[in-house]
Amino acid sequence: MRDAIFHILFVWYPYVCLSAFIFGSIIRFDREQYTWKAASSQLLRKKQLFWGSNLFHFGILFLLMGHTVGLLTPTSVYTLLITPETKQSIAVAAGGIAGVVCFIGLSLLLHRRLFDARIRQTSTYMDLSILIILWVQLVLGLITLPYSISHSDAEVMLTLSHWAQGVMTVQPVDASTLQGLDWPYLVHLVLGMTIFLLFPFSRLVHIWSAPVWYLGRKGYQVVRTRRPLGAKAAREAAYRPDTTPAE
Repeated sequence: MRDAIFHILFVWYPYVCLSAFIFGSIIRFDREQYTWKAASSQLLRKKQLFWGSNLFHFGILFLLMGHTVGLLTPTSVYTLLITPETKQSIAVAAGGIAGVVCFIGLSLLLHRRLFDARIRQTSTYMDLSILIILWVQLVLGLITLPYSISHSDAEVMLTLSHWAQGVMTVQPVDASTLQGLDWPYLVHLVLGMTIFLLFPFSRLVHIWSAPVWYLGRKGYQVVRTRRPLGAKAAREAAYRPDTTPAE
């Protein structure tokens, strides 16, 4: 029975979540573009939103990048530069700092949404649910830090990375290899996959619309006319309203 449960959770369930994540996002973008937004309430409690949003986004982006690189980089690649034990130490230190920053920011956002009556009235059940799930997921991640420190041989990290790489290459490992992990890791994995499952049905889809391309956009200047003007005409145009007759 235990083997069957682990097989369902760590061999089948990841593909259910990834399928919902990819195809659900595509279908929602195609059919419900008017719901593709963050639904900001920035006019209320702006100072708390500023600190909460910035701390949360900084922390969560760092954690996402760290988890992606840490779990999906093959051992044969990073061992050219560092040992697994060193990699784990870096991950614990950097992830711990980012996790605390993200936790503070998310706690501010959750408090703002739960305890301000006006904001709560404009919040959907999915808005509150996804914030609570993210908060619990962060707590679980922070709980795993002492366990990771106690496993200084990086055995747990290697087990998790092999599992994640097996899922992504469609060569899943035997789920029984995860049975020896401590409970915070297992719950953290399942809840993390569940976030991918819920992603297309929540406001998290606005991640796909992040205006990254703005960083490389050329500047522009608004002008009234491109007609060449002499010095006198330019001075006169600066002091009189536009008298172009209406058609």
